Amino acid sequence: MASTSKTDHESPARIHPHRTDFGMMAVTVIAVLGFVFGFVAIAIDDDSGGAAGVSADGGAIPVSLTEFALGPEAVSIDAGGTLAVSNDGTQLHNLRVAGTDLVTPDLLGGESADLDVSSLAPGDYEIFCDIAGHKDAGMVGSLSVGSGADGAAASASSGGGDQVDYAALDAAMEESIASFPAETEGSGNQVLEPEILADGTKRFELTAAITPWEVEPGKFVDAWTYNGMVPGPWIKLAVGDKVEVYVQNDLPMGTDVHWHGIRTPNDQDGVAPITQELIAAGEDFTYSFVADRKAVGMYHAHHHGQMQVPNGLFAAFQIGDVDLPRGRTISGVSIPDDLVVADEIPMVLNDAGVIGLSLNGKSFPATEPYAVNQGDWILVHYFNEGLQSHPMHQHQFPQLVVAKDGIPLDSPYFADTVNVAPGERYSVLINPDDPGTWVWHCHILNHVERDEGMFGMVTALVVT
Repeated sequence: MASTSKTDHESPARIHPHRTDFGMMAVTVIAVLGFVFGFVAIAIDDDSGGAAGVSADGGAIPVSLTEFALGPEAVSIDAGGTLAVSNDGTQLHNLRVAGTDLVTPDLLGGESADLDVSSLAPGDYEIFCDIAGHKDAGMVGSLSVGSGADGAAASASSGGGDQVDYAALDAAMEESIASFPAETEGSGNQVLEPEILADGTKRFELTAAITPWEVEPGKFVDAWTYNGMVPGPWIKLAVGDKVEVYVQNDLPMGTDVHWHGIRTPNDQDGVAPITQELIAAGEDFTYSFVADRKAVGMYHAHHHGQMQVPNGLFAAFQIGDVDLPRGRTISGVSIPDDLVVADEIPMVLNDAGVIGLSLNGKSFPATEPYAVNQGDWILVHYFNEGLQSHPMHQHQFPQLVVAKDGIPLDSPYFADTVNVAPGERYSVLINPDDPGTWVWHCHILNHVERDEGMFGMVTALVVT
């Protein structure tokens, strides 16, 4: 317990370089990424040593939370003790004991709380910050619960602290980069082809189920999926299409599907039990509406969305083509009258649940690199299905922001970093005119690097 003190042009071919001969490109990727990412976030033990122990008078053991570390990482305490947890950082943090219901309240910077761990039997436990993404960023440690003098003796003998092995950190970073792009099972965002009914209605079928999903090499999770993939199938429509979406629920609990940013009748909005009955486990439901206006939207679960969406029940939904500022001059850059989009890329961001920090359901080095020709124009749609904002940074090439939430901007603008908040969609044009491998990533650095090397929300644009 705790107390608180395709545009109208021809459909472009998606390019998957990691499924072809990728030798030369991999060499370039390694060299460039190694040069660009010299930063490694390091959590160093505090001056009290590598572990905290029981004070002589049996008082609470201090644990400090900062961006993004626990201080100390190894905590020892007698059975029956208490942790005095303080947030010495600037972001929201908490502290949880894995496998238990012991967790502090969410603490703002400067706040503190006592965490009573007296119910824990002697043994070793994992402790971590339970705020989305913070554990992966380094806020994880160990709690050793002893019995009486044994606990105190253990902590007393651990003084001096562990030294940071910088060489090992360097090696881990190089090894992680060298493995990019890594093959993993499964690929999300596959375009879902409809069945065309007699009256011209486009019928799509979705099955929601828990499916093994390889987020990064060797790391399989029980993902909540549409048609066995994360993100779910990419649904693309033309304005005026009549739509049916049949949903079979093979999950162990009820669900629904909300059409985020898509105009529908109220009884098709997908919010159980307000606009429809819950789709119970083993049951099905058919949504029906007309795609009557252009949209860059998403579909995802709404029922217990805090669990179902981060775990994988999210996907892109597009109606028509985004209007592009052809023939205009923006910040001194002339946009061609005859601009043709060579590739259209949906990039779905996530940071929580079993999927965690990821681009299109994969964590680096399993993220997909994008190979383009020098001088091509590419259209990227960012979809944030996570719980945090993500500033998406494209090295070298400014991103021309042309639409927000699928709505064309009257005044498009260039930015090298586009901040995408939860639920938002940004559509950007990129004109890569300089050959090379260019890194593309979220610029919250602990979303892309950890002691074990590069991970999470990183990929590359390879210009040839």
